[in-house]
Amino acid sequence: MVDVAVLLSVGRHPVSGRARRAPTDARALELALSLPPGRRTALHAGSPDSPALRDYLGMGLAELTVLAMAEGRDPTDALLARLRALSPAPSILLTGNRAEGGEDSGMLPYSLAHALGWAIVPDVVALTLNDDGSAELVQALARGQRRALRVAMPFVVTIHPAAPAPRPSAFGPARRGRITVEAVDAPEDTALAACAVRPWRDRPKRLTVGAPGGGSGGALDRLRAATEAKAGQGRLLVGPTPDEAARAIYDCLQEQGMLPR
Repeated sequence: MVDVAVLLSVGRHPVSGRARRAPTDARALELALSLPPGRRTALHAGSPDSPALRDYLGMGLAELTVLAMAEGRDPTDALLARLRALSPAPSILLTGNRAEGGEDSGMLPYSLAHALGWAIVPDVVALTLNDDGSAELVQALARGQRRALRVAMPFVVTIHPAAPAPRPSAFGPARRGRITVEAVDAPEDTALAACAVRPWRDRPKRLTVGAPGGGSGGALDRLRAATEAKAGQGRLLVGPTPDEAARAIYDCLQEQGMLPR
């Protein structure tokens, strides 16, 4: 049996701003619940009062441990101490690749892996356990490509948004699940404190318009340049003799570079 720890955060809906399951964290829990039987330890660092935590319990999780800390605190040390205190120690740590509504740097799994001395595999979409203490992972790459990896335990995995969707949260298990609160001391997140946080607002894209007489301009300007003849070019011959007409045609072809000089 393989013990698995899952880090869960509270997400934020991009339109309404309401608390919800973080999409990739919910996929991480779905992956943990689909593995062979073993101990599943779910950890959340933050406020225990968020209603979104019950949505994780509704997926079939029996217990969720909350490391209670104020907003704007750095959870790295508290999570690291709690993971080291688990006995037996977990062999796999699952988490989403990025949180919603916090610093959202995506660096927490890397900090934990570095402190624990574990390998880390980002953007995983599938995981299968082997009997020899290793696991087969499928990693998402750019342009829909996939890469198969074999990794020895223990290791940290971040889940890609292309991983299997999480199961719906059921009301009964969500009410029956147990939330255990542990008060911890956490330092202030100095990186987040130095940032100005404000709601994101969609802004129109700025267009670069070329100056008169130069630059690329817009699509209409480029179309006109390709199709319209420029004024003042060429000359009109009225009733020319054959020699004059031939000379004019010859000179024009030479100007266009269509005849050898």
